[in-house]
Amino acid sequence: MKITTTQLTGLSAAILLIGASFGAYAGESHMAEALKHAEAAAKSADGKAVDTVVKHAQAAKEHADAAKEHLDAGITSLNDAIDHGKMKHADLAKKSADEAVMHLKAAQ
Repeated sequence: MKITTTQLTGLSAAILLIGASFGAYAGESHMAEALKHAEAAAKSADGKAVDTVVKHAQAAKEHADAAKEHLDAGITSLNDAIDHGKMKHADLAKKSADEAVMHLKAAQ
């Protein structure tokens, strides 16, 4: 069986995405973490704990940015699934849909 460049690229991308998703699922979701840190920043805003506000706000922003990246990647994968489906490329459409699910779950 000869592996084409497209198949090798797809396999590599799948392995990379699966590996990256384990980090996303290791703890709480990005959105939950962003909310937790934003709430901590808001509660710390008594004027005396300004460094704590900054620390938690930065952490919240990092998680929100990560969630946005996953959401954007999920949308791209959904567009790819639609495009491949319209071209009757069932395997590629399913792969793209699977990638979308993974990214959308990671964005939660």
